[in-house]
Amino acid sequence: MKFTELKEDLKNPAPFCYLLEGEDLFFSDRAEEMIKRRYLTEPSLNFTAFEGASLKGSKLTALVDALYALPFLSEKRFVKVTDFLPTEKEFEAYLSKLFASPVESTLLLIVNRTVGKKAGSVDWKKKEGVRLVDCSKSDELTIAKWIYLTCKRAGVAIDTATSQLLLRYCVSDMARISKETEKLIAYVGAGGTITQNTVEELVYADADFKLYEMSKAIAVKDYNRFMTIVNDLMVKGYDEMALLSTLCAYYKTLYEVSVSKGTDASVAKALGMKEYAVKKNREQAAKFSMEQLAAYYRGIYEAVTGIKTGNYTPQGAMQKVLSQIFFESM
Repeated sequence: MKFTELKEDLKNPAPFCYLLEGEDLFFSDRAEEMIKRRYLTEPSLNFTAFEGASLKGSKLTALVDALYALPFLSEKRFVKVTDFLPTEKEFEAYLSKLFASPVESTLLLIVNRTVGKKAGSVDWKKKEGVRLVDCSKSDELTIAKWIYLTCKRAGVAIDTATSQLLLRYCVSDMARISKETEKLIAYVGAGGTITQNTVEELVYADADFKLYEMSKAIAVKDYNRFMTIVNDLMVKGYDEMALLSTLCAYYKTLYEVSVSKGTDASVAKALGMKEYAVKKNREQAAKFSMEQLAAYYRGIYEAVTGIKTGNYTPQGAMQKVLSQIFFESM
């Protein structure tokens, strides 16, 4: 189930194990809070936490002992394990019996930041008594809806376009969106309205968002827009070398995802990226031909190399790249 379905699910009888899986810390942290609030009392007596990396081989007996312990003045004893990917052999040797006949007074919480299983590890989603909560990055429509409902509950108005601007400024990072939404609500107050101007004035656009906007400017040959973003980043501490290196890596990634075949998930696994990042990069890459992407990458790479070898000053390298992108055919 999605994180947004957890509140309703907590009205049902608890499973033996909740599996929180996904890279979005906001969703996984909130999900953990909700489950604890529902089942955990007397945390000092009924809560135990382990790091999955430390539970290898016979050390799994410590986890088993904790799972068999009875709660004290509480409905449930709560055992949390972070990044827990034992092998199938370890599961069969130490945990299979417990999962087949779980202790009803114990709730196991597994929090895995990565999605899926690594080679040879147990597939938790296929185990009896495990209920998955998907804590991966959400789609933009769901995030925009969350922003709108959060503001509405606080008595603050916000329209769809403004919600979308906020999530783009924060690159759909829910942890940051939550903090910025809270800040904006406090700023306008109950009965107020959050406008696009409010977001532009109070929310600093993430560097990844600015990079995305720079690429959009390149796609339509909007030199003035590109330089406005560059100058803003310079004020925030970037220099020519940092900008060119970042752009070089960005266009290399755009080219790689554009030539890679398969689903977003399979490409993400092959390139060591997040699935959401592949999706967004593919959307951006679609604005260019493969020849353009390759040319931009080569041109920027040569400029960065020129700085390192002393053939260009950082300022000269930047001017070379700007000339090629906006005033010549690359």
